[in-house]
Amino acid sequence: MEPIRFVFGVHIHQPVGNFDHVVEQHVREAYRPFLERLVAGGFTPFALHVSGPLLEWLEGHDGPFLDLVGRMAADKHVELLLSGYDEPILAALPREDRVEQIAAMRDALRRRFGAGAEEGGLWLTERVWEPDLAADLAAAGVRYALVDDRHFLVTAVGRERLHAPFWTEGAGGRLALFSIDERLRYLVPFKPPAQVLAYLQELRAAGHHLAVLADDGEKFGGWPGTREWVFDRGWLDDFLRTMGGAVGRGEVTLVTPAAALAEVPAGGLAYLPSASYREMEKWSLPPEALGRLDQLERDLGEARMAGPDGGLVRGAHWRNFLVRYPEANRMHKKMLALSALHRSLAPGRRGRKDDLAAARRAIGRAQCNDAYWHGVFGGLYLPHLREAVWRNLAAAEAALRRGQRLDVQILDLDLDGQEEIWVYSDRCSVVIAPARGGAVEEYTVFASLTNYADVLTRRREAYHDGGDQPGEASVIDSDDRAILVDRILPAGLALDAYATARYAPVASWAREAMRFELQAGPGAVEVSLQAPPASAALEKRIRVSADGTLSVTWRWDAPPAQGRFAPELSLAAPLDMTLEPQTEVWRFPIETVAKSERGLERTVQGESVTPLWPADARTARMVLKPLSA
Repeated sequence: MEPIRFVFGVHIHQPVGNFDHVVEQHVREAYRPFLERLVAGGFTPFALHVSGPLLEWLEGHDGPFLDLVGRMAADKHVELLLSGYDEPILAALPREDRVEQIAAMRDALRRRFGAGAEEGGLWLTERVWEPDLAADLAAAGVRYALVDDRHFLVTAVGRERLHAPFWTEGAGGRLALFSIDERLRYLVPFKPPAQVLAYLQELRAAGHHLAVLADDGEKFGGWPGTREWVFDRGWLDDFLRTMGGAVGRGEVTLVTPAAALAEVPAGGLAYLPSASYREMEKWSLPPEALGRLDQLERDLGEARMAGPDGGLVRGAHWRNFLVRYPEANRMHKKMLALSALHRSLAPGRRGRKDDLAAARRAIGRAQCNDAYWHGVFGGLYLPHLREAVWRNLAAAEAALRRGQRLDVQILDLDLDGQEEIWVYSDRCSVVIAPARGGAVEEYTVFASLTNYADVLTRRREAYHDGGDQPGEASVIDSDDRAILVDRILPAGLALDAYATARYAPVASWAREAMRFELQAGPGAVEVSLQAPPASAALEKRIRVSADGTLSVTWRWDAPPAQGRFAPELSLAAPLDMTLEPQTEVWRFPIETVAKSERGLERTVQGESVTPLWPADARTARMVLKPLSA
């Protein structure tokens, strides 16, 4: 028998906005020693993808590592892979942005290494595939992409057929698809190398020509416990010896994906549905549905789930994160709006070309995928990653609106079927949601590049107590967090009960659809909101000044029972707040419990700030502005 061709791919990535010490630790303890040992051990060639955000960090902090990659490419030890430069989920971008992101990655590789992934291979971020990607990837010069075997299994293509490249097409463009073997993903590096070789030998004995593994480089020293296992306890040394012996005996030959595409007969034509890897499809489900799916898998049994029926049992798609988490959706839809605005502007006046270039670069960085989803590895629960997205969105909008007078639009900005009010100038960008009681969903000030409303709601996840797995109890908010969520609280309510959401409000406008009117002047836009007749009476006037100052006036009817009028502000950063009349203010940290590769972690997402006026006061006023203003 001829040897089985083994494609080994490594993807290394760090998100926009990650801490320098975290990136440096991964380079020192995982990326550099792993790549150096592969080359020194003769385990070449292999495929390598280095994401754009990591390339940028390395340019500024560790040029020698890039020199190492350059030598590996020049010596044909690695085949460099494309992707979207800023590591976006390509399916979540406008079509022009997809092509532009891939072109930017190709240009970066050529600039730094003298080669731009000329073989045309693409690492598909989080392996999120949608059918219309085929045409856009082909238009961007992609010859092949790496996807999970899951993508084929959900179309009832048997595992035994997946050890060959397939072809797909769209709108006249075509590209090849390689199926990443899930079994290899779980064997490497978590099982002894003898088991990896035994599996490759099994495939060879069955007459298969190809085995494909492409996975995160963080598995080799970056994840908790893996450095000790991979390096200190000898897994990597054993793996290199085992694979070297198999190559020497003619059982295995290492090939690049491009070589495999040229040498291995194609498996035929394939049209893949919207899909991502199995774990991602489960994470995107609501917790109750995830519990039902886990139970269904247990009911079917391990053997049946490993067979052809298992491919037909699946969760939701990546885009469902935008439904589960409105905070992710707001970032995504703001990014889409700014990208469309950018493309509508012509570089007419002097300096406009530079503004547009700066805005496009910031929009690209804001497309980095990590902060838009949550699973074991998604970064939505990490405030510094969301803050990086909003900082880049603010930088882009500031460049696009340079010289812009105060203006206002009424539109469904987040595409949820309800209108928002978008007020903006060259100093600020404010989004008011009448359907949510006139809450402020975005309050971005360009001088500080801060969205003060970027606070994550405390939600139930499947790993919390009462979910499908034992976990740690987490406070669950009754309403999504924003700025100016108005309620009347019971008179005897204590701060601890309020902070842990163990109360029922006397009245709440958090989910009331308010009627509204606009009055726009040269220096301010005033939004007058009124509660519907069926709810407790409330009139709320929000005045947005061109410099970003918010002035809010409330008038309400006091309910019969004693209570306190309490507009809650969930803040990502402190603001200067003036109250009329002066009154008591409650404050507490908004803390979530979320799962990561290190286990359950408590994270402060922001601060709740709530003035408390006597309900019978019937009127109050607040002025908000950045501390530096």
